[in-house]
Amino acid sequence: MEETILVGDDLMLGPPSPLIPPDIASHVLEGVELCDGILKKLFLCLQVHDIEPFCQDELGLYRRCAEERDKELRGRIQESERKLGQLMPEEHAKERAVQLQSEVTLLERRLILASGIQGMEGFRQRWSLHGRLQDTKKRLEALEQGLEKRKEEKRNIQEPQVKKGWRFWQ
Repeated sequence: MEETILVGDDLMLGPPSPLIPPDIASHVLEGVELCDGILKKLFLCLQVHDIEPFCQDELGLYRRCAEERDKELRGRIQESERKLGQLMPEEHAKERAVQLQSEVTLLERRLILASGIQGMEGFRQRWSLHGRLQDTKKRLEALEQGLEKRKEEKRNIQEPQVKKGWRFWQ
């Protein structure tokens, strides 16, 4: 059986960690394991041993912790955007949606420009931009879902539901 040796670049296999908007950061980060203790152990190991093959346990633990953390953060960010779409004033929510859409357009353009950069630097830029682009699209989608749910709730309030009952008379 072959043994796989992890290196630092193996931490870049999945999407990058999400960028958390400052206005919802306190809510999103509350109670999330940030993996900072594991990261400190990894850096200490790298300082002592100077190369990755001697820090396999730390690399594996950090990768697993970071994947779980990022998955939880992405879910919380999307849920926060959905709630904002429902609860913040409609004009502000629409303004936020326009802002997110312009950010998506900007990231798409930057990704196109980064495709011309070769080597490891080009890979890192494309990897980072692609992850940010996907996260921003999902945030926009969640915000729009919140706005749509708001509209549905307004319609339900405006149209009183009349219960139709069937009675069988004898």
